[in-house]
Amino acid sequence: MSDMGSPALFHQPPRKDQAIVAFDFDGTLTVRDSFTGFLRWRAGAGGWFLGLAKMAPDLAAYAGHRDRGRLKAASVRQFLKGTPRTQLEADAEAFAGQVWPGFLRYDALACWKDWGAKGAYRVIVTASPETTVAPFARRLEADALLGTPLTFDADDRVTGAFAGPNCRAGEKVRRLRAAFGEDMKLAAAYGDTTGDTEMLAIADEAGFRRFKG
Repeated sequence: MSDMGSPALFHQPPRKDQAIVAFDFDGTLTVRDSFTGFLRWRAGAGGWFLGLAKMAPDLAAYAGHRDRGRLKAASVRQFLKGTPRTQLEADAEAFAGQVWPGFLRYDALACWKDWGAKGAYRVIVTASPETTVAPFARRLEADALLGTPLTFDADDRVTGAFAGPNCRAGEKVRRLRAAFGEDMKLAAAYGDTTGDTEMLAIADEAGFRRFKG
């Protein structure tokens, strides 16, 4: 079975006349990477450095292949494999509650709220696992969350693999179109890395590391 997003994080589809606005999460809405922060917080200082030591071959290989998805999958195997879904969800909720104050960029949050006030359909599109970003998306009252889905085994434990491609670059556009239709239009999109370029390219208004024209 796979975690493809919670119904609580994918509300009714947008109305035909409703503007769709897409936000990257890590580094765009937040001041730092949430998934790395979550893994380090969950493992504790000792467990974190021990895990990194065990990941030395994966880190060395990354210098050659530069595939972020492969490196992320290795970190999931090292730090999360075997974790029950309910425990992972509880840990993600606890982490979000602890770091929430000061975790969001004030300019990004202002932009997010402004689009909400205009009645836009706000969707978070992130390379981080949906399960760990979900508590933040709920706090932000996002209309939808599209991220990299983890897989769970028959006992509902993390397998250490993903149920789909790493949600970055062209995959972000593919996921958006799969969710909202091939003819979907973005009124605006916001991001902070080259992994957001394709998503920004299909938006009427594109914000790259900025939230005002």
